[in-house]
Amino acid sequence: MIYTTILVQLDIDASATPRLIFAQEIARKFEADLIAVTAAEASTLVSPSESSLAVAEVLRQRTLDIEDRINKLKEEFLAVVGNNERASWRAELDDPTRAVALHARAADLVITGAPAAAAAGDFQRTIDPGALVLSAGKPVLFATDDLRTLKGEKVMVAWKDCREARRAVVDAMPFLRNAKEVTVFSAAERGTLAARDGAADVVRFLMKHGVKARSQLLESDGSSAGDAILVAADQIGADLIVAGGYGHSRFREWAFGGATRSLLRSGSFHRLLSN
Repeated sequence: MIYTTILVQLDIDASATPRLIFAQEIARKFEADLIAVTAAEASTLVSPSESSLAVAEVLRQRTLDIEDRINKLKEEFLAVVGNNERASWRAELDDPTRAVALHARAADLVITGAPAAAAAGDFQRTIDPGALVLSAGKPVLFATDDLRTLKGEKVMVAWKDCREARRAVVDAMPFLRNAKEVTVFSAAERGTLAARDGAADVVRFLMKHGVKARSQLLESDGSSAGDAILVAADQIGADLIVAGGYGHSRFREWAFGGATRSLLRSGSFHRLLSN
């Protein structure tokens, strides 16, 4: 697994520059092409008393506003990338999650992060993180809220013996190979012996791919698996968490809580999720 093309998602309501610079640094590290994608769709929420002509005018104006924002973001993009022929721009008048998932077909890795406060939860102007993980078909890297540089020196693999976690380990291989230390944490959900054996297999697999890896049993004091992962990552000083997204159904995760939900909410770590 190598990253030859990286896609960065840009929010329509935020400055493009900080996330672009963050993504550009990662693209340079892996000598990859960079695709910037922004998208939004005009809200159809209008007063029921409005006439059809008035509704059409409201939608037209909202669409023009989005197009204006797209033009300004493109100007930012050009200012950041300069004459870099390996960077390209894409914009859509569409649902942001759907648009990013569509364009992910051209990339090996998708980069996104926390939305602008004004747009948080407005999935017509920013992505739905959980839906993107499920629909992209590619690994999604959620940057820290402060967009600090991803050094990737200490990486935590939150291992669970499921398809999604296996996919995440392979998808994250470029980061894992470059890391100075990779710790495979495994929770004893089906017994301590099974957890240790599973983690040991993952460590052997990684070492055969040139990764400096070790395993450790994830100990919990009764807190949720997601919280235990975050505490362990903090203890080892991890600057990247690699995990499978939605080992259970998304409804179960969000209704009853789960590791994916906790990871999506935590902006203190860079997180790479695969499904």
